[in-house]
Amino acid sequence: MSQKPKPSHGFAVCPDCAEPLESGDRFCGACGHDLTAVPAAAAGPDRPTVAIGTPVAWPDAPPREPGSLSTMTQHPGDLPGTDSGGRDLPTMPVRTDEPLPPGGNTTAGSGDFELPPPDPRTAVRAAPAPAQAPAPAAAPAAAAAASAASATTAVVCVACRAGRVDTDGYCENCGHAQPRERDHMEREFAGVAAVSDRGLRHHRNEDAFAVSATTLPDGSPATVAIVCDGVSSATRPDEASAAAAEAAGASLLAALPRGTHPQQAMHEAIVAAAEAVNSLAEEPGQDGAEHDPHRHRNAPACTIVGSVVADGLLVVGWVGDSRAYWVPDDRATAPVRLTEDDSWAAQMVAAGLMSEAEAYADERAHAITGWLGADSYELEPHTAAFKPDRSGVVVVCTDGLWNYAEGADDMARVVPADAADRPLHGAQVLVGHALDGGGHDNITVALVPFTVTPQGAGSA
Repeated sequence: MSQKPKPSHGFAVCPDCAEPLESGDRFCGACGHDLTAVPAAAAGPDRPTVAIGTPVAWPDAPPREPGSLSTMTQHPGDLPGTDSGGRDLPTMPVRTDEPLPPGGNTTAGSGDFELPPPDPRTAVRAAPAPAQAPAPAAAPAAAAAASAASATTAVVCVACRAGRVDTDGYCENCGHAQPRERDHMEREFAGVAAVSDRGLRHHRNEDAFAVSATTLPDGSPATVAIVCDGVSSATRPDEASAAAAEAAGASLLAALPRGTHPQQAMHEAIVAAAEAVNSLAEEPGQDGAEHDPHRHRNAPACTIVGSVVADGLLVVGWVGDSRAYWVPDDRATAPVRLTEDDSWAAQMVAAGLMSEAEAYADERAHAITGWLGADSYELEPHTAAFKPDRSGVVVVCTDGLWNYAEGADDMARVVPADAADRPLHGAQVLVGHALDGGGHDNITVALVPFTVTPQGAGSA
């Protein structure tokens, strides 16, 4: 066991009472003075390690106009100084007379830049950037990349109409986030059109659609519409709906020209869509569900509804609560809902436990009992084939629309009379109806005209 040596206090006698001391004493034996206390520094001239030169005389701040809200500031060029080597510090000119961006406001008003809210339909393209000088021959890949970048048109901000949009989706001038491509989508082919909108309450669009036209083996036309609604309580619902719509559309475009019956082709398309959504739940490096039986819990999921019009047949297929309606051109004829929801409300009505009005008024009404996804109970594609005897239009939509036109009669009232002739305009009108109603959900609708040729038409 060791003991630390007692520190020496450096006093021969006590500073207070002059009592003789020993080098190891910590307190004076006569007066009790603490000999370990640090003595106050003796007064004397300052001795810095680096000599301090003559203080710099700082210039006065620029004058401020009476009533101005700006502060008095110094600019780098106004302040003298040197670096560690004794050289003058570099200065940089500061612009204080930059004009405000178009649409901007001065601080004399509200204190903010007053910019209009972004509109996803007002994005415009700027002129191509000027061509860059040729890159050195030693870097052909870099030169090619620079050439491609300069040829790409830059997007102009939809808010301030002045700044270019950076690769992160924000304006370099005013900082506004720009609308994403899926916030509002429109597409039209011969005989089919679709519109999808984010709505007014959701931060992103989790719906997706696929519309296309093809031909049967005999050369007759066939039109396809697929609409999917991502399940918001699941992970990556936007990816699920996009994968399902793309897979189902591709499956139908491959099967119909081969001569597959449209109803069988619809069934196969829903199975293909389910497989595409299931694949999103597969995570590399986590094989073996036996170690984690809940690995696919809350997996990506969506609903699906589709329609095929071909060879005088109207075929629909669905899983979930997205719907298809038949609205005849002759509004004196009753419209019909072609699908039955996979939902809690539909089960209550089918079991005779509640009326339709009571069931859909319940807060559990929209709880779905069927969906596409790795955690679905069992895939049960529903398909049905119809042969209408008159012309009309098929409305294929998510609940973002039918929540505002639930019954078949309600839907027929909001479908424009010329929807069969102008399907894109008709789809736009229906989306607008949902937005006017509140736009609480994503809204997607596809319109597929169905034309019946009168008997004997075209005969000699």
